[in-house]
Amino acid sequence: MIPYEGWDREYQQNKDEYLELFDNFMSQSNYENCEQFEQDFAQLIGRKYAVSVANATDALHFSLRSRNIGVGDEVLVTDFSWISTSSCISMVGATPVFCDIDATTCHISFESIKRMTTPKTKALIYTHLFGNMSDTKHIEEFCKDNGIMFIEDAAQSLGSSIDNKKAGSIGDCSSFSFNTNKVISGINGGGVFLTDNQELANTVKKLRRHGKDKDYEMLGYNSRLYVLNAQIIQLRLKNLEKDRKIRQQTAMMFNDSFVDLPITTPTVAPNVEHNWHKYTIRFKDKETRNKVKNDLNLSVHYERPLSENSMYNAWSIGYRKDDCVNSKKVADTILSLPVHAYLTLDEKEQIIEKVTQTITNG
Repeated sequence: MIPYEGWDREYQQNKDEYLELFDNFMSQSNYENCEQFEQDFAQLIGRKYAVSVANATDALHFSLRSRNIGVGDEVLVTDFSWISTSSCISMVGATPVFCDIDATTCHISFESIKRMTTPKTKALIYTHLFGNMSDTKHIEEFCKDNGIMFIEDAAQSLGSSIDNKKAGSIGDCSSFSFNTNKVISGINGGGVFLTDNQELANTVKKLRRHGKDKDYEMLGYNSRLYVLNAQIIQLRLKNLEKDRKIRQQTAMMFNDSFVDLPITTPTVAPNVEHNWHKYTIRFKDKETRNKVKNDLNLSVHYERPLSENSMYNAWSIGYRKDDCVNSKKVADTILSLPVHAYLTLDEKEQIIEKVTQTITNG
């Protein structure tokens, strides 16, 4: 099986740097201060404040808590994403409101947002799915006009931009993930919360450390990113753009090779720099998708809409949803191909050959 991630190969290429980093880390006495990483990452994205946390789920969770969103409130969210995009809403006691997606971009639909907004709507979580981006100006204006907090779920979009505005720099606040399946990975995951609002940043700093400032001021959590993990993330960030360009070249190679096949390849707007976190193709039906998936031992992101996960039904967790026709269709027909920056040419050609043969031979 061709791997979806290439961090083991990246380590071998940069082994001396990792060993030097570890030696320097073990020679210091402060294992908890990530301030340099936070300053550097805020500057990279174009934000005033960055607060490192244990994972991106916590970053989203703390985004909601920073505005006291909870019981009785509603939060708009896409019906097609990773589960933490919606579970963080239930964690604070609010109600997730699942909106349908645009059939082309797979991003949350503005029409669905407008249909599902009520006086109870307090926030919108906008996910830049698979690293692709869409124009959000109309959604930002809608949120501003209706007093809705705009939260960017940028977990998959580090290195992406639209009109030269980087993912993570758009909303009231944003979150990134450093899980092992992301564009940049820590050794044990990790996440970061970003904002230009000092009050929100200070609240999240308290939440990540058991609610502590001068004393324990609120109910908080143990959600710190440790220095070694932060330093490894910083080391890998040096190759962010280089690796993005390699993934982009691979994606263009796939696009050119699949042009005559009965599948849909990714659509990217001319004003978007896509980081190609995922390369996804879509089939005419679920049966064809599953045949290619099983024959090639590939993965699906994601196999079902968020609202169809059993936690929202078997466990009676409250939610509302639009008529999410597109999210269901996409979940039934989408498939992910390996596209990481450390694939060999032979592996890329194998992927192309196997996908083509399986589809052509029926």
